[in-house]
Amino acid sequence: MKFIFMMPGWEGFASDSRVLHDALNKSTGSKVPTKIGYYYLVDAGYTNAEGFFTPYRETRYHLSEWRDECAPRNKKEFFNMKHLSIRNVIERCFGLLKMRWAILQSPFYPIKTQCHIITACFLLHNLIRREMFVDPIEHELVDLSNNEVEVDELEE
Repeated sequence: MKFIFMMPGWEGFASDSRVLHDALNKSTGSKVPTKIGYYYLVDAGYTNAEGFFTPYRETRYHLSEWRDECAPRNKKEFFNMKHLSIRNVIERCFGLLKMRWAILQSPFYPIKTQCHIITACFLLHNLIRREMFVDPIEHELVDLSNNEVEVDELEE
């Protein structure tokens, strides 16, 4: 649940593929780290490329489609189910980042300042994940979800 690469500065409406292309071909500054035998998990907004795994298109993928113990019917669906479960970890990581640093919710700074804020928040997030045995924000969320389960059980 740590970030290994970030590239702030793109507008929110830029396509995922365009941002990735820029990150892979950047002539100055940092580039997406690539290593033979390792892969990045990306969503369907990207194209399949060497070192990047996208889910199969036109194959069940969303969480709602896997409820009620509906097992995968073939290899593509099984891959998509596993892809989704790993992507949930990625989404949880972004959720923690946004909960921890409310400043990321406010776009009221010049773009250069926003880039510095984003970089600082990512670095501090990784430091907390590396140095603290228990992430206080994640621990608080687990406690809240456990209490909600207990309350639901009492109501039934």
